[in-house]
Amino acid sequence: MHKNSKFVIFVHYYTYINMKKVISLALLLAVATSSFAQPNYKDYTPSEGNLKARQEFADSKFGIFLHWGLYSIFAQGEWYLSKGKLSHAEYKKSADAFYPHRFDAKAWVKAIKDSGAKYICLTSRHHDGFSLWDTKYSDYNIVDATPYGKDVLKALSKECKKQGLKFHLYYSHADWTRTDYWPSKSSNKVTGKDKVEGGYENYFKFMNNQLEELLTKYDVDALWFDGMWDRRSVNWRIQEQYEHIHKIKPECLVGNNHHLPAIPGEDFQIFERDLPGENKAGYSKGQTVSTKLPLETCQTMNGMWGYKVADQNYKSTEYLVRYLVSIACKGANLLLNIGPQPNGELPATALERLKEMGEWLRKYGDSVYGTTAGDIQAQEWGVTTRKGERLFVHIFDLKSKELHLPLSCKVEKAYTFEGKQPVAFTATEGGVTLKFDTVPSGTDYIVELITK
Repeated sequence: MHKNSKFVIFVHYYTYINMKKVISLALLLAVATSSFAQPNYKDYTPSEGNLKARQEFADSKFGIFLHWGLYSIFAQGEWYLSKGKLSHAEYKKSADAFYPHRFDAKAWVKAIKDSGAKYICLTSRHHDGFSLWDTKYSDYNIVDATPYGKDVLKALSKECKKQGLKFHLYYSHADWTRTDYWPSKSSNKVTGKDKVEGGYENYFKFMNNQLEELLTKYDVDALWFDGMWDRRSVNWRIQEQYEHIHKIKPECLVGNNHHLPAIPGEDFQIFERDLPGENKAGYSKGQTVSTKLPLETCQTMNGMWGYKVADQNYKSTEYLVRYLVSIACKGANLLLNIGPQPNGELPATALERLKEMGEWLRKYGDSVYGTTAGDIQAQEWGVTTRKGERLFVHIFDLKSKELHLPLSCKVEKAYTFEGKQPVAFTATEGGVTLKFDTVPSGTDYIVELITK
């Protein structure tokens, strides 16, 4: 050992100790800052009607999302105001050209109902601030600002009630055009809105007035919020808003696409482009899965949320069916999006997918609707869903004539879902092995097990 080694060791140790103090202090400050920034959330006790609505929602498993507004005119997707780097003042002028003369609420609802979906969720107001209903709190709406002059929410609300579908409304917390909203981080101020006039208090009142209007004028079953991610560091007074909603309509379900763990006051949890517990799309990092709330995954039918004329990358019916079943395996719902055209029609390919999914669900929907999470989560061969003593084995891609299922329950019977033909099986240590005459094939080969 070098003669100065002791001194060197002492210096290193002293540095280490002091670094530990610095790091510890930094961590304490970070925690303190984080704690200071976070609102003190209060407990929420849902009403009996709300709990009933939650269960109905959880059992429904399939809904259709509709992103529609002024942005459809440009046919470049729902973020065109921001990504197109347009002036918000010039963008607003496009309302004078919005004339969806082929919009037919009856046809929309029928096509969606025939798809097997149980509810519709429409963008009542997206990030561009344009309202799709006759609101008295802003003249930037479809009745006052467009030559069309008709309230599409009113028409859809009535038609959903008539045809037996639940009616949900998307509402954006972020706004790229109002001057009483913070200059938008998400739009990078490219729209020309770089100052705040009136402040958040005014904006908060505006939102609550509009939400009260929606809840009292239309038969709204759920509110679907989005945009809180635009300003994570501020106090949105979100629980105050939830309380306002539930005071007006206690049974109304509230969900929020904030990409955070569930906040008290929410009645279902949303995951964007990801199955609950996954983060393949990059939006769900740190978003723990609630064990108490119904779950919903929203996904696009093609690539965009809003209509984009060049986006013909539609997912196949086989993919969509398997995706729906895989989400049901998680005990969650699929909210599948369509971007309606500026003339008010649903795209032809979207209608084709709706028709084909409806055909599948009319045959096999009993293995999806009203189910809970499966005993076996996603495997290379497929997934499972459960309904009481019935366990549905959904086989997507099996390479052999045998399938071992690691189950803790006892299997009493096994047969094909279609045709109710017996399937041979043997009990093994740690489960059961199904034996087939031929390798299962098709979009979804379903075997039903009666378990005990």
